Amino acid sequence: MYFKNKRILIIGGTGTIGKSIVRYVLNDDPAEVIIFSRDEYKQFQMQNEWDHHSDLTFMLGDVRDYERVAQAMNGVDYVFHLAAMKHVGSCEANPQEAILTNVKGTSHVINAALANNVKKVVFTSSDKAISPTNTYGATKLIAERLMTSAELRKGKAETTFASVRFGNVIGSRGSVIPLFKKQIIEQQRINVTDAKMTRFMMTLTQATELTIKALKEARGGEVFILKMPVILLGDLVSLIIEETCHSCQINKKNVYVREVGLRPGEKLYEELMTFDESLSAWELPDMYVLPGKKESFYQNAAPAQHKTYSSIDQSPISYEEIKQLLKNENIL
Repeated sequence: MYFKNKRILIIGGTGTIGKSIVRYVLNDDPAEVIIFSRDEYKQFQMQNEWDHHSDLTFMLGDVRDYERVAQAMNGVDYVFHLAAMKHVGSCEANPQEAILTNVKGTSHVINAALANNVKKVVFTSSDKAISPTNTYGATKLIAERLMTSAELRKGKAETTFASVRFGNVIGSRGSVIPLFKKQIIEQQRINVTDAKMTRFMMTLTQATELTIKALKEARGGEVFILKMPVILLGDLVSLIIEETCHSCQINKKNVYVREVGLRPGEKLYEELMTFDESLSAWELPDMYVLPGKKESFYQNAAPAQHKTYSSIDQSPISYEEIKQLLKNENIL
């Protein structure tokens, strides 16, 4: 058991992915799992839900506060850095705030980890970091670069840094699915940016397992990228209308779909990996790895094809495949 008798810090541990990682780590009988976040209400809820776990510690704090982050890392073995400003519109309207949390906050995590001799740190990034057209993606790209460059400037320190690049996590906080359901039930309409939009989608289980695997496999400075299916937004909308109307006894003919167009910073498609990145990438059965060190070796890996990996170049999964994917995650 990888985490047995270890002390683990989960920054942003009250979020959807954070809570999932907590569940996973607790199965390995750790010495302590520290939940670090600035949301006192979610911490209160989580404490009530998990009060039978004596090995859980809750710390209120913000990644913008270096002293508090450094205090949280005292004696910690492994760190999962999940905290971020994630909403594209909010980051676009408040870029200085996104920089403070996503960039400066990540720098604080790196420096605190080095100061406390943490063994490994994994940072969760986004496919929006590739060829970014919005503030959120740009800050995630810089944070990725900070994690990779930490390997080059850490000197004799033994801390290992790595990043994980996510697509959209189905059912997570901020996911469009609960929003669509709410709009159908309350207003019998859905606001859609563009039905032709394509997105990489992954399940919460996949996101959790990828993050854990990245921590275990990291040699230093890598970016791990899960191979994800592509979903056409129009198909997802049709499915949510069908299922919600059926379960709530609403006539689906009365549900109006309104296309509002792309908002500032949004793209019709997303990218997982640029052409230049693919030149040095390794391909594994379930993921790609952008190595931080030239000598890094990954078992069962082969060089990736030299191309841009974009949602516009992949065939979207079928309506029935989307339905099965959501059912497997208990979302339908």
